[in-house]
Amino acid sequence: MSAAQDFCFVEVALPVPMRRLFDYRCPKSTALIGARVRVPFGKQDKIGLITGVKDHSQWESDKLKSVVEVLDDTPVIDSASYSLLKWASNYYCAPIGEALFAALPANLRNGKAQTLQMIKYWQLAESLADDDNFAEACASIRRAPKQQNVLLRLKEQPCPHDKLRKDVSLAVINALTDKGWIEAIERVPSINDAWATQLDISGSHRPNVEQALAISGLNACKGFSPFLLEGVTGSGKTEVFLQSIERHLLNSQQVLILVPEISLTPQTIKRFESRFGIEVDSWHSGLTDNERHLVWQKSRRGEAAIVVGTRSAVFLPFKNLGMIIVDEEHDSSFKQQDGFRYHARDLAIMRAKELNIPILLASATPSLESLNNALTGRYQHLQLSSVAVSTPNSSKDIIDMRQMSVEQGISEQLKARIHWHLQQNQQVLLFVNRRGYAPAIECADCGHVEMCKQCDNPFTVHKSTQQWHCHYCGAVKFATRYCSHCGSNNLKTVGFGTEKIEEKLNQMFPEHNVARIDSDAVRSKSKLQEMLDKIHANEYHILVGTQILAKGHHFPNIAMVAIIDVDNALFSADFRGFEYLAQLITQVSGRTGRAGSKGEMWLQSSQPEHPLLQDLLMNGYSHFARTALPERRAAGLPPFHYQVLIRTEAVKIENAVGVLQELKQMFHMKQSVAQGSVQLIGPFPALVEKKQGRMRMQLLLSSGSRQLLHRVTHNFVDSLENSKLAKKVRWSVDVDPVDFY
Repeated sequence: MSAAQDFCFVEVALPVPMRRLFDYRCPKSTALIGARVRVPFGKQDKIGLITGVKDHSQWESDKLKSVVEVLDDTPVIDSASYSLLKWASNYYCAPIGEALFAALPANLRNGKAQTLQMIKYWQLAESLADDDNFAEACASIRRAPKQQNVLLRLKEQPCPHDKLRKDVSLAVINALTDKGWIEAIERVPSINDAWATQLDISGSHRPNVEQALAISGLNACKGFSPFLLEGVTGSGKTEVFLQSIERHLLNSQQVLILVPEISLTPQTIKRFESRFGIEVDSWHSGLTDNERHLVWQKSRRGEAAIVVGTRSAVFLPFKNLGMIIVDEEHDSSFKQQDGFRYHARDLAIMRAKELNIPILLASATPSLESLNNALTGRYQHLQLSSVAVSTPNSSKDIIDMRQMSVEQGISEQLKARIHWHLQQNQQVLLFVNRRGYAPAIECADCGHVEMCKQCDNPFTVHKSTQQWHCHYCGAVKFATRYCSHCGSNNLKTVGFGTEKIEEKLNQMFPEHNVARIDSDAVRSKSKLQEMLDKIHANEYHILVGTQILAKGHHFPNIAMVAIIDVDNALFSADFRGFEYLAQLITQVSGRTGRAGSKGEMWLQSSQPEHPLLQDLLMNGYSHFARTALPERRAAGLPPFHYQVLIRTEAVKIENAVGVLQELKQMFHMKQSVAQGSVQLIGPFPALVEKKQGRMRMQLLLSSGSRQLLHRVTHNFVDSLENSKLAKKVRWSVDVDPVDFY
């Protein structure tokens, strides 16, 4: 065999913003579809994925570069996953390389071995192997409970360094090391593959009639079938999850549960582990690269029975996946907003269809897209209209801010209601959809507002860190006492955020503990869990938080919730603004009245007669959503029309506008009868027009035909890739956009 015959040509997908594959020469003996390769690309080497092997290339053989190294002898992406990702790449008009690499954990994207690597563990030193020595050591540090807890934890089993560091500081670990009581070892992470034998389903609860109907409908499903579970808050949706999962676990099938927020994973995991007696794995951005690699391996080998994960968990490989659940399916967090702009809920539906398995979408406030699919018969519609535990009707009302004295966002009436509930030893929750101390700082003498120069938006004041933050580009500036325009020291904050509300509540109710829960206060999963545990122990009486608190949490002692300011959302420029506000109000109201007692909800507004607020208070989300659907149809908006948003960014606004005008002119020049069914709106500025020093413009494509819209979009993408003017701007394509920021 000649040297030339020893080689073949491989098509390689690379994680670059180019919508094409690249040909390389590769030894036939190592060419494997789905394997990673290290290849020369430009002036550097990159990790790529082999997507095809062929005997001939359209390019001249002697001009093609050779693969530097084949990294795998087994594929990292199987044929089923490749099929799904190829479809997603086409649907979302994304480069195939970006789509494929989004499905891999960071370790594999960076070229590390598929097999799990040795990692650092902590274990008890041999000197504490004797029970008497261990007891004596624990007694000697009784005033150091964190050190004690580490010893007790390691007595059960060794713990990975990364996991231990999430719960205790390095100082605690070093103190125990200095005493000679713990030691570090290197070993491959342990994997438990015996979950099927450990499964315990004896703790099943007896469902009520509505739950039983939903469970029987799910259990009767054979093959692919999408379900929408629409259940009011507290109606027992989780119990439906648990009992529908049982059948799959008993058949040794795995289950994937998608949740929108990291904050929801700990309580979900705890509930599922206690019910089934097996380990439940989590997947989210708070894990280390090694932890994510371990979950990836476990799910791929069939050693993870249940995985609870955020958006990107939809890509995890499974040996025998039997069911997918998407909890809080309406949440916009399921949409990736940069890079590969996929929607995890919609991809989960496609994955279930490919695997011929059932998928359950669940929400107390379903998106209008999913609700329309259920009402028109595309999804099976399951409804839970009553709460699982008999509860007196919770009241909902509006505080009219126009005739009320207000102290930093808290009205007299709201203050009185908080005081009354605290006297009853009950908890209250105040929702503020704005973190930080205040959304702006202004000079009282000249009226100048301190702005982020990169975004032309006011700085948000963060008093706890003495900094000003831009919440759009992330710029940080240390707080000053003087106006940058006139030099006056008479600066004042405008508006309020969670920090200011927390400060005011501490002044109003000094004898009660206030917990602030937002992304600034709980930067780690362990910190969040610590605060949630204290809330359940009634150590905090007043809770102030953003949407972290609004979703899915069960706080049995909360008797009152209040949304401090609903008016901003009433006048949103986004056509989905009313839908998001209705979902938010309903989700927040569901945090009260959950333990068999009556709860109350208050909305502070200067627009108390607004028809949306009145409709929600009188009729609830279900009525609002069913009323909104015909309005959307009449307006030619989703879910009855489909949308694609093309965004451009440039330092010079004329470049950002010019590219979109070029596309529009091309469209009109080639317009046919079919293309006439696609409407082009714009160019128009993004709602945040300037960000990180770049001007941002948008062009919206809308059509009642999804197929036609995608054909036009792909033509636009081809034009953008070949346009000289487009090379001067950053551009992106967002299929099925969920916001216009």
